[in-house]
Amino acid sequence: MKQSSQMLRGVSRTFALSIEQLPRDLREATANAYLLLRVSDCLEDHETMPAHRKSYLLRLWADVLAGKETAVRLTDSIADLDGSDPEVNVAQNAGMLLDWLRKLPAGLQEPILTRVRRSTLGMARWQDHGPFVEDEAALDDYMHEVAGRVGYLVTDLFAWHSARIRERREALMPLARQCGLALQTVNIIRGIPKDYQRGWVFVPQTFMQEVGLTRATLLDPAYLEQSLLATNKLVTKAVRHLDHGLAYIALFPRRFHGIRLSLMWPFFFAVATLEQSRGNANVLLSEAKIGRDQVKHIILQTKAFGWSNRWLASYYGRLSRPFPHPVIPLA
Repeated sequence: MKQSSQMLRGVSRTFALSIEQLPRDLREATANAYLLLRVSDCLEDHETMPAHRKSYLLRLWADVLAGKETAVRLTDSIADLDGSDPEVNVAQNAGMLLDWLRKLPAGLQEPILTRVRRSTLGMARWQDHGPFVEDEAALDDYMHEVAGRVGYLVTDLFAWHSARIRERREALMPLARQCGLALQTVNIIRGIPKDYQRGWVFVPQTFMQEVGLTRATLLDPAYLEQSLLATNKLVTKAVRHLDHGLAYIALFPRRFHGIRLSLMWPFFFAVATLEQSRGNANVLLSEAKIGRDQVKHIILQTKAFGWSNRWLASYYGRLSRPFPHPVIPLA
């Protein structure tokens, strides 16, 4: 499916690289699921679209996924958007994505449609809620809708692929959600300035209040010290989720090295990014990110040694050395 691969690389080279490590049947299903989710992401994150239109389109997309509306109804509704934007291009090809979905085995179609639809409805609910987060529980609610459900989805797909994984599904599911929340927390930290520009603040209001901040002063240079303290609360939160995310990866039998790699790469990229973020003013002023050399190092190291859970725990400790975290037993 050359066209889907091109679309995937257009919106995320990182996840495209990870998905390409999967067995072929999982590769096509996961790529399709990811692109369907990117339709939702486009509608949620579009920089100039008003919230009421986003909410309407997200619910329309959910109805398309449920078979209550046609894909043409959605694509006609967003025909005015700039299709040269890779994100918009994916959304404007929603009908083609659904055609690809119908070519997958029946056992894969239902979990993809169900999980993507539920995530989409969660995004619509948060558009109605508004661009602020009251406290950590509210943040977890938002992240569950946009990332925790994604953890459930990929676990559904992996369980379909293997009876060995299905046997561990009950243990995997809560950890899958934690892994999704971990990656999303890091995304939120990286995206603080950009989100602020489009009117959204995902730093919980309680985090800001504890250090004497408001939404208006979060990115005020005069309050940089307090803003870093609030951001570090998110860093600490991300570490808690990452600890469980490591346990999630380790639960997959080591013979499924491709599946493990597809999970390890975004996970360890997030760990390394987080190491760059604590106490770093660039998180608030521009962006803190890892370099290409570190990306290459993570890929090479995990390819060579990622089959070992003992090595995984050791490597995680080295990458996240600045962050104290509890030891969670690995399978």
